[in-house]
Amino acid sequence: MRILVYGAGVLGSLYAARLQESGHGVSILARGQRLADLREHGIVLEDLNTGRRTTTRANVVEQLVPEDDYDLVVVLLPRNHVSEALPALAANHHTPNVLFMGNNAAGPEEMIEALGRERVLLGFPSAGGTRERHVVRYIAAEGRRRFAITMGELDGHTTPRLERITETFEGAGFPVTISPNMDAWLKTHVALILSIGGALYMAGGDNYRLARTRDAVVLMIRAMHEGFRVLRALGIPITPSSLKMFEWIPEPILVALIQRKFNSEAVEAAFGHANAAREEGKHLRNEFGALARSASVPTPTMDRLRTYVNRTVPPVAEGSAQIAVDWRGVWIGLGALAGLVLVLIFVSKSLF
Repeated sequence: MRILVYGAGVLGSLYAARLQESGHGVSILARGQRLADLREHGIVLEDLNTGRRTTTRANVVEQLVPEDDYDLVVVLLPRNHVSEALPALAANHHTPNVLFMGNNAAGPEEMIEALGRERVLLGFPSAGGTRERHVVRYIAAEGRRRFAITMGELDGHTTPRLERITETFEGAGFPVTISPNMDAWLKTHVALILSIGGALYMAGGDNYRLARTRDAVVLMIRAMHEGFRVLRALGIPITPSSLKMFEWIPEPILVALIQRKFNSEAVEAAFGHANAAREEGKHLRNEFGALARSASVPTPTMDRLRTYVNRTVPPVAEGSAQIAVDWRGVWIGLGALAGLVLVLIFVSKSLF
């Protein structure tokens, strides 16, 4: 397959290298210093799990022109830069499949208007990392189905082209999950990452500091709940449905789980780009804010966390635990458990 990876950041570099190594003809589009680095050094990757460093040579281009002929273009750009790529993508009529992989709370309408519905697919990657000069340091769950790339057609159908693209990525070592509702999946994901990102900035952009700062974790959880209420009010299902657990797990338990999870090198690698992604975060907050206003759902916690995106706002004191944790869910759960025990005792006595 002839593939253009449009964007040469951490994710674009990783996927371009692996797809090239798996036998596809890959070009990677880059600009400025990144373009020069790729031409001089190739795609240099360092696996943060193993420390292994590899160098892959792929065709490096500076632009997509109307005459270029690819089977697939994979767009891996920050959300606030996607619009800039649409004119070049629209002018090229030789590529039938354009897979936009990234955050999106506004929906696919802008892409559809520019390219036509039949060319657009949506997806989301399954990796993270940072770039230091010409070296991309990444963490990816290659071969692990639980942390798969997610992609899908706009209408939710599993088409032959979607199956071919899935096979292409899986052949490069990346498991893929096909979603029947990628738009809902992406909106749900934005609700989550805005909450996580805001809490991370509140803790000074340090995941270890966040793990030790209960107030930031509490606000993260409450912001997630607000985001989910916005989606429900608009008739958008929480996708995947497993994320509903953030709604029913009692707050004190969820706080403890998140504090433990965020105190790890894996989270550091996964969210290492967050401090460099503040502009994208602002863009996504504007998109999600439009959803909240259209749903007439207040989001005071999300709005509070939003202020910390501004670098001039000082982070909360490390270890801050001034906000009272909501124990009501725990008591309800214990009450339900006690009620279940009583019912079981009654039934057992009735039967025996």
